[in-house]
Amino acid sequence: MEQFNLCIIKPNKDTFSETFIREHIERLPGNKKVLYGGVFPVYDNEGKYLIRSPFGLLSYLIQKKIFNRLEIKVRTNALAKYLTEQKIDVVFAEYGMVGASVTEACQLANVPLVIHYHGADVHHRETAALYHDLYQKAFKYASGLIAVSGDMAKALIAMGAPAEKVTTASCGVDTSAFPLLDISKTGKSFLAIGRFVQKKSPTSVIKAFKLVVDKFPDATLAMVGTGPLADEVTALVSELQLEKSVTLYGGLKAEQVKELFAQARCFVQHSVTAPDGDMEGTPVTILEAGSSGLAIVSTQHAGIKEAVINGETGYLVPEHDIEGMAGYMIKIAADVNLAVELGKKEATHIRENYDINSRINTITKLLKQAIANNKK
Repeated sequence: MEQFNLCIIKPNKDTFSETFIREHIERLPGNKKVLYGGVFPVYDNEGKYLIRSPFGLLSYLIQKKIFNRLEIKVRTNALAKYLTEQKIDVVFAEYGMVGASVTEACQLANVPLVIHYHGADVHHRETAALYHDLYQKAFKYASGLIAVSGDMAKALIAMGAPAEKVTTASCGVDTSAFPLLDISKTGKSFLAIGRFVQKKSPTSVIKAFKLVVDKFPDATLAMVGTGPLADEVTALVSELQLEKSVTLYGGLKAEQVKELFAQARCFVQHSVTAPDGDMEGTPVTILEAGSSGLAIVSTQHAGIKEAVINGETGYLVPEHDIEGMAGYMIKIAADVNLAVELGKKEATHIRENYDINSRINTITKLLKQAIANNKK
């Protein structure tokens, strides 16, 4: 197929944790236009308002800010006009809420739509309920629906998505950017990276690590992340008297994170289903750590179950099993050769199944197929 015009729509202008969206923008083919500004794009690729007239913009703001409407005609028409003027061949929507919100505009412009779901957009109960009707319209119109784990694919189908439209393809990792590390000389060093939110349960990691320190006082834990549970995390570290063993880095840049990978023996993440139903997709940090050859201890949760083969390339415990997690962490702390063996197997698994180039090829095929079907 000759070069095509691709419109990528994402909620945020730039979010540090959304590395997977940056990879899509940089690596997908086509003449790309990137729109952003919430679950429905407010800004075009030049940062200008999609709604051009002051009166239209005022109407939009009133309907959104005062009446909290999900469907606003003036913005739908503005997006449809933009897609037509830019001769867009296909729209790629990041997150289910975005895809559902722009479905009508795509229909008006006769532009096919592919939606990439990521986690909370499927599993968070309030979100799924709020967008239920729009999701049904999106399921009907969209050419392709991408789920990042087998659990998510099942959830989408249970919500009403046609099974034949659902493709399971987690976010990938640039394995060349995360080469296999030699962890044979590392100390009893553990690393956790992720937002401090309920579904990542950072306090569970700290509680498990406390049991490790009781066995190995020289063990260390580095934690990278910020979020609403930050104060709780800090307080727990103090309460358990782990200030000398746990380092809280806050948010770090990618290169700084890679430096921590090079110092760690084991990557830990205790992902759980949050009280509101929110779940992970497939955490990119798990893929990066796996590509780097770190031993991994995590939970039997969402796409992690596929990214780490329990007992073969790493260890997975049931959600909230803190003692079980600690037991495997102690096992790895006691045996660096075991960590090396697990890490090498995991690195091979990631390279064979999660390389970013393979994921981009999958998405590209879906986009091109959507364009071809729209021209029939």
